[in-house]
Amino acid sequence: MAHVLSDLAHKALEAAKSAGAESADVVAVDGTSVGIDVRDGVLEQAERSEGVDIGLRVFVGQRQSCVSVSDARDEAIIRMAERAVAMAREAPADPHAGLADPDQLATDTAMAWLELSDPTPEPSAADLEDDARTAEAAARAVEGVTRIDSASAGYSRRRIHLAATTGFSAGYERTDRSRSCVAIAGEGTGMERDYDYDTRIFQSDLRDAGEIGTSAGERAVARHAPRRPKTGTYPVLFDERIASSLVGHLLSATNGAMIARGSSWLRDALGEQVLPQGLDIIEDPHRARTSASRLFDAEGIPTRMKKIVDDGRLTGWTLDLATARKLGLETTGNAARGTGGPPSPSVTNIALTQGPHSRADLLKEMGTGLLVTSMIGSTINPNTGDYSRGASGFWIENGEIAFPVSECTVAGNLREMLMRIVPANDARLHLSRVVPSILIDGLTLAGE
Repeated sequence: MAHVLSDLAHKALEAAKSAGAESADVVAVDGTSVGIDVRDGVLEQAERSEGVDIGLRVFVGQRQSCVSVSDARDEAIIRMAERAVAMAREAPADPHAGLADPDQLATDTAMAWLELSDPTPEPSAADLEDDARTAEAAARAVEGVTRIDSASAGYSRRRIHLAATTGFSAGYERTDRSRSCVAIAGEGTGMERDYDYDTRIFQSDLRDAGEIGTSAGERAVARHAPRRPKTGTYPVLFDERIASSLVGHLLSATNGAMIARGSSWLRDALGEQVLPQGLDIIEDPHRARTSASRLFDAEGIPTRMKKIVDDGRLTGWTLDLATARKLGLETTGNAARGTGGPPSPSVTNIALTQGPHSRADLLKEMGTGLLVTSMIGSTINPNTGDYSRGASGFWIENGEIAFPVSECTVAGNLREMLMRIVPANDARLHLSRVVPSILIDGLTLAGE
């Protein structure tokens, strides 16, 4: 049975007020997801899920609590509200908790122009299975591939509605369509694996399943028989597939929750140079056909484009209402939440300024060093920015790939590393994080 989410949300708010809440907000979510996995040409797993979740946050004075249910019946909503109010009365007071003022709330909530939902019909299970079989067959056809770890296809459709006792009430719908394949080359302890995938909002934008399978197979074969590099200091080129993790560390360090706790290696860097001059990190929550786009955040605050880094200088923090109040600042409209807890700060779509040169150009520039295509593990000190991660990829000599590499560690300090980045021009523009391959000189490699 399809639910009218706005009705469920307002029932929850009415139940909260009847139970004694002074104010409240609610997130109601429902959706469908389908996933198909194929192995050795045979259907291995088929899953379908449908459900509704209602997350209620109530306030009694400066005390708050969050409770969620997956039951849309009136009696379940009433019990949820009563439980939430009882919990709030026992919670410690939080002087920074509270809803947005009415004059802070978004008034433009019509999100259709962001194109977050594909209107075409849901693909059948048979169509998804055919996608997965096609990807697997294409990967298996690559010479040197010994097996396929997984080949998958999926689809989901979600509706989200946010409402509050302040009068805010708005929602939107989004879809996702995916294809993926993981291939293996070699046998026994000499096995190496790699992958390819694509996830899009619109079916028509999705890459061909055969192309994804072939790419996964070729990548796995290229990694076969790796060596360990010599320990030393070398330039390192982070492939576009994993370069966004470097920007992600900077975004984490500028998150208001980290700043409010005093546990960020950038806590004293506001207004300072954190990237080379000429580079920006721009957040744009209004990019069409991009999964993190939205016109309002999880507290009903309007979202806006902003420069997190402007010409290399850090301009501010990523804030929701509570962290902004703790820091004596204004929210940046970056609240995110699920149904099970209160909001927290989170970025939407970001883009790092791309450079004028291709990845191949940067390989030639680095001469001898490491091209990193995958990373495992993570040891990052949140207070100092000391960085150490396991890496694999390819050794570069004279600007050309010489041999595959595994079992090495890349180490440095993020504050120093980010000041030396040289971006390529190969970022994929449809992703929420548009970050190209990144070259950094003088990193420590621990190999043999």
